[in-house]
Parts: sequence; C-alpha cells; structure tokens
Amino acid sequence: MTFDSFDWKRVNLPLEQRENLDKAFHLALDFASSPEGWLVFQGDNGCGKTHLAAAIVNYRYQSKQPALFIVVPDFLDHLRSTFSPESKTSYDQLFESVKNAPLLVLDDFGKQTTTPWAQEKLYQVINYRYNAQLPTVITTNSSADELDSPILSRFADQQLSTLFTIIAPDYFAGRHSQKRSSRSGQKGSQG
Repeated sequence: MTFDSFDWKRVNLPLEQRENLDKAFHLALDFASSPEGWLVFQGDNGCGKTHLAAAIVNYRYQSKQPALFIVVPDFLDHLRSTFSPESKTSYDQLFESVKNAPLLVLDDFGKQTTTPWAQEKLYQVINYRYNAQLPTVITTNSSADELDSPILSRFADQQLSTLFTIIAPDYFAGRHSQKRSSRSGQKGSQG
C-alpha cells in the first residue's frame, strides 16, 4: 500500500467525497514527508484509512526512516500472549517498543477496547505518546461517542492532533457491486 496505489480520484464518487479523499490523501502525504503531531483518520470500513496509514509507513521505510505499523487487536493479542511461559518476547519489551516507536501507526483502533484491561493498555500507549508528543497515526471506524473519553480527549486536542473523517464509502463494496452489475448486464446481453 503506497501513495501511488491509492485511488483518491475515484471518479464514480460525488464531488464532495472526491474532494474529501483528495484532502485525506494530501494530509497523509504531508505527514509522511514531515511527521509531527498526530493524524487520526476516522471513517467507515473500506474508505481508505488503512491504505493511507500504510502508505505513510512505506514512505518512511523508503526514506530509511523507522516506523511501526500495529493493528490494535493483534497488538492486544500479542500483549496477552507475552504472559505465557512459552513466549519468546517479554511483555515489557513489546510494550516499550510500541510506546517508544519514532513513528507509530495504530490501525483499527476502537472496537477492541471493551475490556478494562484493553482500555488501560491502550490508554497507557496513547497517553505516553501524547505527553512525549511522538508522531502517531491512528485509524478508527469508531465514532466519538464510542471511544473512551480520556483517549478521545487526546485525539481531539487540536494543538497536537489532526482528526479527519473520511466520508467516502467502502471502496471494495463499490467495486463488487459494479462487477455484479456488469456481470448481470453481460448475462442479459448474451442470452
């Protein structure tokens, strides 16, 4: 997932949604070239949040700059697994590497924070990075009222964070319905 492979010109969308994707694309590209503060992408599944977040990390990798891409539910699973006697990674080692990454992407943030333990761990990462003002990108499909309020207050701090809602619909759902329509049209024209 790169900036070159991101379809921000989706001509099949209404103008408002295309302009919104264009702005999201340029916010991500600007952040990748000079990561400062936080960039939070909010929106429905499939709208492009993860693609843009991964493009930021890949851009940094191409520039030989360190970055870490974490899928939040997987991160929480890995943290839980460090408590196992067979774990090759210690809890402290994993947790500290995520907290202190020079640039961190937390992908798919939100729905998994239903347990007090998960809320506490994620808050510790968010709060540490907030206080240290470490560059962070977060993607979420949760609305503001679904996020834990101490975490939401960090996301909404306009001094540090840019919160941007992508309003484009699911990219893949549109492609699948277009394929189904063209297949239906093909069947009708053949028969």
